[in-house]
Amino acid sequence: MSQRTVGILIFNEVEVLDFAGPFEVFSLATLPDSDIKPFIVETISEDGEMISARNGLKVTPDYSFNNHPKLDIIIIPGGYGAEEIEINNPKVIQWIEKQQSKTEFMTSVCTGAFLLAKSGLLNGKRATTHWMDIDRLENDFPLVSVLRDVKFIDEGSIITSGGISAGINMSFHLISRIYGKSVSKEIAKRMEYDIKL
Repeated sequence: MSQRTVGILIFNEVEVLDFAGPFEVFSLATLPDSDIKPFIVETISEDGEMISARNGLKVTPDYSFNNHPKLDIIIIPGGYGAEEIEINNPKVIQWIEKQQSKTEFMTSVCTGAFLLAKSGLLNGKRATTHWMDIDRLENDFPLVSVLRDVKFIDEGSIITSGGISAGINMSFHLISRIYGKSVSKEIAKRMEYDIKL
């Protein structure tokens, strides 16, 4: 069995649970009746330098844009850093655009959807984001069909999720798609997290 590499983008002022929630879910995954871990989870920042997440949490990424391995799943988290800073960073937007053709799944959490929308990946697709930012996503990106009151939207190779903790639900959903619900249920049990699959 070949492992899938999950790359989680991190940047200054990223919302902590947006990236830490999916990190935990994918890191805990093991296949039934084995110790096989199907995912390698890596964090990536633009320059590979330590970032300061929301409320001052310092995180040192594993890789930069220039040296990360091939990624099978990418998670784009949100927070102030996504919607106000990185959305205006052409290097980040271009990196997302380039990765889309190389990766199996491109996903977003919370306002990470704005970075996918800015890169054009959500044009003609359904998407969601944090409830506080739904109107802005709808107004700023009219080619995106924005849905409200949902935890996540699965558009095949692109999955967007709502605010903060919804990234955990999206991660369980994606693992269920790839390996079946039993794997997700076992992780949820270990995390003491209530999910409906």
